[in-house]
Amino acid sequence: MNLPGAVHTYFSAQVPQDGEAFAAAFAPEAIVHDEGQQHRGPEEIRAWWLAAKAKYRHSAEPLDMAQRAGKTVVRARVSGDFPGSPAVLTFTFGLSGEKITELEIG
Repeated sequence: MNLPGAVHTYFSAQVPQDGEAFAAAFAPEAIVHDEGQQHRGPEEIRAWWLAAKAKYRHSAEPLDMAQRAGKTVVRARVSGDFPGSPAVLTFTFGLSGEKITELEIG
């Protein structure tokens, strides 16, 4: 599967060594919607990512990708320390150029 560069970075980044590269994949105005909360801007998104990785010790394996309504939609198998693991979640990315502008996880 040929994921766009920023999406590939999102799924391949390792904690903690890739924190800067992970944050750099997001546009300055980026927003992430996850678990009923919103995280804005690369630094807040990086903090959310680090906290989620520490809490759930999870990994995500992309299964397929589609384009829908101008968004890049990736289904991924997520495994970690949470009830129902592994689970298949949908990651809906808004992209502008080489940056993620929006991400909704559900």
